[in-house]
Amino acid sequence: METNETMSLLLVGAFCAVQIAYALSQSLDLYFFTRPVNWVDPNTARDKPADEYPYIVLFYPVLRELESTMRTTFLSLAQLEYPKDKFSVVAIPNADDAFTVRSLRRLQKEFPFLQIIEVPATSHKSWLVVWKAWDRCKKAYWWHEGKFAQNRNLPPKKTRQLIYAFYQIAERVMDTQDFLVNYIDADSCPPSDHFLAAAAGMGQYDVLQAQNIAGNLNASWAASWHAFDHMAWDGSKYPHLSANGKHPYWVLGKGLFFRASDLIALGGFHPWLTIEDPEVGMRFWTNGKRLGVIENPLIEEVPLTFAHGITQRKRWVAGFFQSLTHPLKAMGMPWPARFKAWLNFLPCLSLSLNSIGLPLGIWATWSAWTGQNILPDWAIVLSLANLVVFTLSMSALYVRTWRRAALVLPARKDRIRYLLRVNPVFILAWWLVWLIPLWIGFRMFLRNEGLVWERTEKTDANHDLVRVARTKKSSATARSTAQSKLPTAIRAGAEKTS
Repeated sequence: METNETMSLLLVGAFCAVQIAYALSQSLDLYFFTRPVNWVDPNTARDKPADEYPYIVLFYPVLRELESTMRTTFLSLAQLEYPKDKFSVVAIPNADDAFTVRSLRRLQKEFPFLQIIEVPATSHKSWLVVWKAWDRCKKAYWWHEGKFAQNRNLPPKKTRQLIYAFYQIAERVMDTQDFLVNYIDADSCPPSDHFLAAAAGMGQYDVLQAQNIAGNLNASWAASWHAFDHMAWDGSKYPHLSANGKHPYWVLGKGLFFRASDLIALGGFHPWLTIEDPEVGMRFWTNGKRLGVIENPLIEEVPLTFAHGITQRKRWVAGFFQSLTHPLKAMGMPWPARFKAWLNFLPCLSLSLNSIGLPLGIWATWSAWTGQNILPDWAIVLSLANLVVFTLSMSALYVRTWRRAALVLPARKDRIRYLLRVNPVFILAWWLVWLIPLWIGFRMFLRNEGLVWERTEKTDANHDLVRVARTKKSSATARSTAQSKLPTAIRAGAEKTS
């Protein structure tokens, strides 16, 4: 008898603990959605004289990518509504990645705007410009303190490519004028007003971040569920991190803009993290740089298999843990802000609480309804409140998802098919699967793994979307502008480096 009572007490205690944790998780969501969003309107740039547009350098880090995937990205870049002498597109493969370099050389003949900087080993003398820049900048704290201080053997990944190409170009053109830094992934397809948004937003904000959406929503069951992560985060919660500059933010690793002078002053990118996105965003915020959000999203691919999705997400998780520990103190973020920075990661950590707390709440509510309740009244009320909040928040998310999906699924039947694939029951199962990359990513963090680039497989999934957009008549005409010396300097630098 005593054993049964003990078990009952343990079950009641466990239930109450889960519901309290679930309520805290729901409260965090509500907190995010009360934060204001600082949107950028690209249309305000259309009224500006074109010679007032900032110069933009778009970096394109690639590693063993399919030529067809890169061609699709360049097709989208060819549609940009921006003066052609006001931007450069610079692909940055590793010098020893002969496969990708050959593909890029072929694509250069098809897309004359494409420039190439091949990134050599860090032992090459051309890296001296990076070491000198970091010597001068105390904000590059990883270079001045800790176990990686003065370590030139940077890990071979996307961040290393960005560091090299950025400082090579900055060395050659910063004496002439400042420029905006933008970078995208191999499969990223920016909208035609992507650069116009930068011209509009950089007068008010210091960092701009475009949202992302997957173009292959229905390519597989795994793709549908992976894409829903972007619907729930990039397209829903993330914009609220702008918050009038009151909340620490991180950037999304593609489709973002900042001034080259600001990036130099803050030390560039941290090379010793699995992903650079969270840390560089929080370093900008710590130094008073405000974020603006571009609503029109980049179209990208999501992995077609669950295995590839877990590979991608474990790296995200490892990078989040890495960025939220020592770097926060090293960059000078005060402890109240460090607490807020951790709040950005908690929705990811607590995904599985939905999968556990919701079924338990339904069971508790049903037990109370049928008179078989063994729980205290407050626990029933809390469970019911959790159910109501979950229902309202998911309903709002599905409405947003329906609207955003129209960007890549214009046919109503295709959007219905997608929503059926991401119905609440299936998504609760997917959020349980998230425990796998969370555990692997945490283990990678403890072991300091993930510093070598482990690329996500791309399949050129968005080619048809870009081709359809390309065949439509453009609503904007080309605008002339005063000649700039930057394209010549950048091209000369790229040719010299290669």
